[in-house]
Amino acid sequence: MNPTDKAIADGIIGLLLRRGEGKTICPSEVARALYPDQWREEMPRVRTVGRELVKEGKIVVTQAGQEVDPDEARGAIRYRLR
Repeated sequence: MNPTDKAIADGIIGLLLRRGEGKTICPSEVARALYPDQWREEMPRVRTVGRELVKEGKIVVTQAGQEVDPDEARGAIRYRLR
């Protein structure tokens, strides 16, 4: 994982830890926190890092409160700690 991806991964985990057990965050929250002026451009990278965290077993991706496969999900997703 390159330094930028590590910062994103740390951002995802950090926001989730602050939010609390069982709570979720939107990937855009991470992008906005790390890249306030260009968060939209960074969304694909945030989602890619999120998929890596799922593969590592650290987080899950949800839609409408249900766990989903991040590679199959279309539309709005949320992250939750595993």
